[in-house]
Amino acid sequence: MAEALWTSDEIAAATGGKPAGRPFTASGVSIDTRTLEPGDLFVALGGVRDGHDFVEQAMAKGAVGALASRQVFGSAVMVDDPFRALERLGAAARERAPATRRGAVTGSVGKTSVTQAIAAGLSLAGRAHASVNSYNNHIGVPLTLARMARDTERAIFEIGMNHAGEIGPLTRMVQPHAAVVTNVGPVHVENFPDGETGVANAKAEIFEGMSPGGVAVLNADDPWFARLRDAAVAAGAEVRTFGRGEGCDARLIDVRSQGRGAVIRACLGGRDLEVPILQTGAHWGPNSLAVLLMLEALDVDLGDSLAALASFAPLSGRGAERCVHLAGGGFTLIDESYNANPVSMAAALATLGARTTAGRRIAALTDMLELGVDGPAYHAALALPLAQAGVDLVFCAGPLMKTLWDALPPTRRGGYAETAAALAPRVARAAEPGDVVMVKGSNGSKAGAIAAALAALDVRSGEAG
Repeated sequence: MAEALWTSDEIAAATGGKPAGRPFTASGVSIDTRTLEPGDLFVALGGVRDGHDFVEQAMAKGAVGALASRQVFGSAVMVDDPFRALERLGAAARERAPATRRGAVTGSVGKTSVTQAIAAGLSLAGRAHASVNSYNNHIGVPLTLARMARDTERAIFEIGMNHAGEIGPLTRMVQPHAAVVTNVGPVHVENFPDGETGVANAKAEIFEGMSPGGVAVLNADDPWFARLRDAAVAAGAEVRTFGRGEGCDARLIDVRSQGRGAVIRACLGGRDLEVPILQTGAHWGPNSLAVLLMLEALDVDLGDSLAALASFAPLSGRGAERCVHLAGGGFTLIDESYNANPVSMAAALATLGARTTAGRRIAALTDMLELGVDGPAYHAALALPLAQAGVDLVFCAGPLMKTLWDALPPTRRGGYAETAAALAPRVARAAEPGDVVMVKGSNGSKAGAIAAALAALDVRSGEAG
């Protein structure tokens, strides 16, 4: 039987609501009938589709009750506003678990992967809780809190933003004992009149909710380090740093490729370390050190931290690799289709360039979104890192990527289409045994369609004959 998370009386007390129907005990919390599990509390949020219209479907899938603002099918706790009630439920989950050590992750690049790597370390150390997927916004953060069991020992939360003022309320909700900013870059800059300065200030909001005596983990190599450090210090946090400099608490010495992974050489608190990882990107050097410092701040033993890093595989759409078997041999597919911005794109191209291959290096790229008026220039500028990486063929999709296409020499042009769906079959026809093919773009520009078309070529998967 699933563990009890909330009773209807506890939900009512936490939210100020009123029970309706039979009492119930929930083992989880859901906002989506597509992912709802039997035993969940279903929160009927408003939006483009009103969650109240899905309550009956939720009950049919096994929900034990609903958090609702109008009469619904089955048992419920009635509240004025289900979204505000979810926020209060999350705050109550935090308050009823005062011994839980909580961490938070933000940054322009790498939030989800760093969060999940930290989660892997927390799970080795005891009762752990973590954000799932990219539940990092005004709904995802209180939902993650509301799902936290009362006996949780350590928890990690991903906190993201598209605009200024979004991280502050979320970090005050989490009240982290440790928080990391992975980096700051030109991401969502179309929403910031002052560009990266505004992005840096928005990321610094992570320290506004820090618990007293908290630890701020910062990238000393980041151009915005001083601004972030000053914000952390002003919030009363102890600053711990990672980077290549001599004075860093976790100092990166070297990252070298090894097989389908890499080995990181670093110095942590005066101790020399060699850490094998399953990631291939050079950016996983600093990412790994950020993970180690966060786990240390959350009272995880170094042995557990190193074991977690050594076994943490790339996430789907964020560098996951597979061999796609063709009749005459196989090619390597690197799926970076979940998201893209100038910082992550440059890192991914450098990683592709470092790969040894019997065939060609091929990049299939779709538009990087939310870059504002400088979007075309950011895309055209990718011609240089592509050349430095020795990429043989470049395929481009989207109106912004057309500026890159125009900037490429004819010898490097593989193909262009207005959409990812139109480009996908052209990339699929080009892939040959021995090649390494990387697919990257913003989720909104549908890069995943290209990755899916390449994966479907696999003669051993049953998806293609």
